Amino acid sequence: MQTKLVQVLTYKKNMRIYSLICVLTMFSCSANYHYRKAIKRGLKPLISSDTIRIATIDSIPVVRHDTIVYEKYFSSKDTIVHYENVFVPKTRLETRIEYKIHRDTIRLETRVEVERAKASKQPNYLLWVFLIVLVLAALQLFKKFI
Repeated sequence: MQTKLVQVLTYKKNMRIYSLICVLTMFSCSANYHYRKAIKRGLKPLISSDTIRIATIDSIPVVRHDTIVYEKYFSSKDTIVHYENVFVPKTRLETRIEYKIHRDTIRLETRVEVERAKASKQPNYLLWVFLIVLVLAALQLFKKFI
């Protein structure tokens, strides 16, 4: 008896989970909702596109009744379709990653500049010569008193 009751309870529990998943997938956010939300946050939709057709008038000589007649016809040579770029707002993660990359490059550039400054720094020999002369003078004074 117990086993049959346990089976029924687990079956009901599993059916509740399946029905919850089914309901969530049926009533989730549609693409239209996300599109409206993006427009509200600054998306500029891709509406403007230009089509340029270069229309030319060509004429071909045709012989009719012993005379040359030029027949004109219209044709379009080239078609250029120009789309404007779409501004898509960045997510928080994208802006954070972009900021970190910018910060790290600045940090590396300053390190390189510091290392270059240390490498290009010339030793100050005048200071050392002055100190040695000062020590020798002090030793001479000390020898005089002794």
